[in-house]
Amino acid sequence: MFREILTLIVVSVLLAGCITTEEPPETGTLQLTSSPSGADVFLDNESQGITPVMIMNVRLGNHTIEYRMTGYRNWTDTITVPPGTLHFFTAMTAEPALQLTTKIPTPTKATTVRVTGKAGSDQMLVGNSEVFSGTATGTSGVTLTLYGPGYYTNGIVFDRVKPNSAGLWSYTWSPGTKIQSGSYTLVVNDVGKTVSVEVKFTVIGNGEVTVTPNSHALARGDTVILSGMCTTGAPTVRITLFGPGKYTSGVVIGTISVTSDNTWSFRYLVDKTMLTGTYTISVSDLPKTTTGTSQFSVGFVS
Repeated sequence: MFREILTLIVVSVLLAGCITTEEPPETGTLQLTSSPSGADVFLDNESQGITPVMIMNVRLGNHTIEYRMTGYRNWTDTITVPPGTLHFFTAMTAEPALQLTTKIPTPTKATTVRVTGKAGSDQMLVGNSEVFSGTATGTSGVTLTLYGPGYYTNGIVFDRVKPNSAGLWSYTWSPGTKIQSGSYTLVVNDVGKTVSVEVKFTVIGNGEVTVTPNSHALARGDTVILSGMCTTGAPTVRITLFGPGKYTSGVVIGTISVTSDNTWSFRYLVDKTMLTGTYTISVSDLPKTTTGTSQFSVGFVS
């Protein structure tokens, strides 16, 4: 009996010598604060709350700590956790204010539209052509509208004319011989019709000129009144007198304006030196497209 008890005691002692007790790993505590408070704290990429915060039972050694806060730069560092409590403070750095650059658009310089025009001749003869030309800047082209008698009473629009690279435009009008004489106006517009100019000219021809003396038998020293019509559109007529003596080759005795009703009138004093004979009055429009004639005598009156 005693031997059994002794054996049990020995076995118990031997077993007790084979059992070892593991001590828990040593840890530390982190007391974390920041300025300003409220930063999110991450320890080894795991969220630990917001500052101020205490993190307990942190394994000793190196750890990665990160602070995050809206409006501030993230702060990351490696810290060494010792036994006991480690107080750690971080001053957060504010993000620089976003600089918004507003680009002020450069004012667009308004394009100035300029249009000019002219006729190649102020007086165009029926059957001829008229060349219109001018300048056009700030527009892609010009529109030409012609007003005048007959067919052109309400205006006829020609083709749109595009200026060249130098801003010059040109248009040739060839109406033929059926056009009516009279005053014409070409209106030149830019394509947007913001600017317009007028070009005035006269078409001469397709009419007649007449002349009639108030007396066909004159004495030296008398005054004869010559009058007539001019329907060619010419603004003036020229009177030439043919007869004996110095009038053999013709002498221009006057250039007279035609009135708005297409009539003209001229007073001529019969020179006391004029030879007896028959004289021919020749009246032409200017420029000369047609001529009218008449006659009177000098010196046959008793």
